[in-house]
Amino acid sequence: MKKYGVNELRKMFLEFFESKGHLKMNSFSLIPHNDNSLLLINSGMAPLKPYFTGQEIPPRRRVTTCQKCIRTGDIENVGKTARHGTFFEMLGNFSFGDYFKHEAINWTWEFLTEVVGLDKDRLYPSVYEEDDEAFEIWNKEIGIAPERIFKFGKADNFWEHGAGPCGPCSEVYYDRGIKYGCGKPDCKVGCDCDRYMEVWNNVFTQFDNDGNNHYTELEHKNIDTGMGLERLAVVVQDVDSIFDVDTLKALRDKICDMAGVTYKQDEKTDVSIRLITDHIRSVTFMTSDGILPSNLGRGYVLRRLLRRAARHGRLLGIKGCFLAELSKTVIEVSKDAYPELLEKQEHIFATLNVEEENFNKTIDQGLAILNTYIEEIKEAGEIKLDGERAFKLYDTYGFPLDLTTEILEEAGIAVDEAGFAACMKEQKERARKARKVTNYMGADATVYEQIPAALQTEFVGYDSLTNTSKILTMTTEDEIVSSLEEGENGSVLVAATPFYATMGGQCGDIGTIKTSTGEFIVKETVKVVGGKIAHIGYVSNGTICTGDDVSLTVDSEKRAHTCMNHSATHLLQKALKLVLGGHVEQAGSYVSSDRLRFDFTHNAAVTKEELERVEAIVNEEIDADLNVQTDVMSLEAAKETGAMALFGEKYGDTVRVVSMGDFSKELCGGTHVPHTGVIRTFKIISEQGVAAGVRRIEALTSNGAFAYYKQQEDTLKQASILAKTEPSKLAEKIEAMYAEIKTLQSENQKLKDKMAKDSVKDVLASAVVLGDYKILPVKMQDVDMNALRNLGDDLKAKIGSGVVILASQADGKVNLIVTATEDAVASGAHAGNIIKQIAPLVGGGGGGRPNMAQAGGKNPSGIENALQMGVEEAKNQLA
Repeated sequence: MKKYGVNELRKMFLEFFESKGHLKMNSFSLIPHNDNSLLLINSGMAPLKPYFTGQEIPPRRRVTTCQKCIRTGDIENVGKTARHGTFFEMLGNFSFGDYFKHEAINWTWEFLTEVVGLDKDRLYPSVYEEDDEAFEIWNKEIGIAPERIFKFGKADNFWEHGAGPCGPCSEVYYDRGIKYGCGKPDCKVGCDCDRYMEVWNNVFTQFDNDGNNHYTELEHKNIDTGMGLERLAVVVQDVDSIFDVDTLKALRDKICDMAGVTYKQDEKTDVSIRLITDHIRSVTFMTSDGILPSNLGRGYVLRRLLRRAARHGRLLGIKGCFLAELSKTVIEVSKDAYPELLEKQEHIFATLNVEEENFNKTIDQGLAILNTYIEEIKEAGEIKLDGERAFKLYDTYGFPLDLTTEILEEAGIAVDEAGFAACMKEQKERARKARKVTNYMGADATVYEQIPAALQTEFVGYDSLTNTSKILTMTTEDEIVSSLEEGENGSVLVAATPFYATMGGQCGDIGTIKTSTGEFIVKETVKVVGGKIAHIGYVSNGTICTGDDVSLTVDSEKRAHTCMNHSATHLLQKALKLVLGGHVEQAGSYVSSDRLRFDFTHNAAVTKEELERVEAIVNEEIDADLNVQTDVMSLEAAKETGAMALFGEKYGDTVRVVSMGDFSKELCGGTHVPHTGVIRTFKIISEQGVAAGVRRIEALTSNGAFAYYKQQEDTLKQASILAKTEPSKLAEKIEAMYAEIKTLQSENQKLKDKMAKDSVKDVLASAVVLGDYKILPVKMQDVDMNALRNLGDDLKAKIGSGVVILASQADGKVNLIVTATEDAVASGAHAGNIIKQIAPLVGGGGGGRPNMAQAGGKNPSGIENALQMGVEEAKNQLA
């Protein structure tokens, strides 16, 4: 048997199923599309769920894919064993109501034995214990002896996920030989050792579970095949584990070279090598799909994986940042199958470098805090770190529990792992509650799911803002209806519409739909399940009915200004790349008729000079009146032209490429101006950070920009009038006024201090004498806290020994100060405790040190009582 490489096996599988009439589809993004049930795509079937449920019509009833996947359920075991990993590629062949068990099983056998060349005598199928049909096919058609076909129960060979489609499985195991076995006499298929490895899993989706384990036969049965590419490579290449197959070994060798270590010489070192090998694949692919490190959702998964890899790099002795350099190997070995890796490499490098640099700073902070914890624990005579603080190190500073445990063990301290687990569980529960309630499809159930999948809407609005069509169906918020009457809200679906549905950041069109008997005002246009276009609004007069002929008219002014803003975002993205660098990628956008918002990846605030340059470039291209051309072509052809594609966007086989002269070229399904001069002008009004590594620019074009300029001009004129100067001299006048105000404030404060001092010349006579000490209560008027503090120091000096209690009413609020001399403090006086007692009487709170404390309040009527209580408390302290 030839030892095929990973890239060869992937190609062989896809070409084999193409020869069986399957459509080869590229891997979907790791970011789920309209599926709230998943943070990340974790199986070949996951992105194809709409085809399995019939909500969307597949491009062909037979499909084959190699899907990039991430699973983190066993993340703590990655590296510790050679079995576990977070990133993998899933080979799959799928049938949507076409072929079923006979073809699936026969093709499984044909590929494994005839194409790959696996030894037939070392292959063992398994079936669900009640699936006699699959057993018969393996036995009678393939010729496998009954004793070599293993029957397993529901836990092992029946796939289901709550309510929805489900069915029995048939897996194929490969006997890798005695050298991989456990040595037990009863070792066979199903044993936990590494001898019998599952390489193929056919899921026969033939039932529907109503959620209460009541099963009914599906009218259209499906095939969902999954085969881990790396696992197949392990078998074909006859190596110990996934970390020894050719593509992962290239990574493993690079890590060893960077660290100056050798694999399989030290177990602790091997753990780190395996962990980094796995995690660098995950973070590289996640970043290429537009996921950014954060503390939420999939961004948190990325951050956790990246930081674990960085920390293990330190354990191996790798100095400085190394992950971006290592990701180059990931790109090199996988770029042919996943061209997005090469396309986004600058962004990948920038993201990994910044996050790793930040972690290197953070981990040093975490170590300092952990050392503080160690000192506190030892001083308290304890021997265990509580779970809450261990979790803080993990959650805030990226310290995995094993690192905290390892460091503490050296100091003779244990960790409350149960407490840590409780904190982790609490965090997961919060995340679970934050996740939206979903149906089987992982999306909120809507009325649109009741509409037949065959009902489709054609968009004809690129070249025309009007069209005649026929109403196919209508809905209210919760049901399909045949008519809508005046005043009723609902949605209308037609055969062909000029209304653009909200998508790709561009807001949907508004306008009217008219019939011979009524008019429907479109307030919003959206894409719903299955790619249908729904016009949402209300009937303004008359009645409209399903089947009516309609005239659809888009609001042309709104569309025109939306087009201007959308085209401006294309110019903006290219300008940002020119000014800031090729790492800039679109991370989100919002385009309406009023304004545009553009989010992009960049790890620093954009300077004033950079913004000015970006704005100037965009306006230069507007002035150049570039021709805007749209070409429809295949996705592969579009990428060959250098057109920019968006992160996580789900593209079809054919795409629209929007070119603006030779300046900008992007894949885009939106609507645009015919030439850039139509935009007239472009003005950036704000730039800010919205997430780690993501900046946001808000801008205006055309009439919106002119209105902004007019508003700024009006504000400038009004300010000039108030400052009694010309607009051109306003800045100079403000500087002069500011200097004058500072001088007046200083003089005013001096007068306040003098008045305060003058007003208490005779108050010393009211001091309460207690032995060698004096307690002086003073009530003031309109003295702020700073002046009160200065006055307290003066009075403290004058009484010699004792306590001064000051209260002032200013602007309806109360300021309290208590100050005590050093000898009074030595005798028991405590200003902070006095404040705690009297502050509630003036509706406030506060505290402080033994020699000085302050508080604020909002009840001036309580000042007298507060002073009296303050004197009594001071007496008690000094008694």
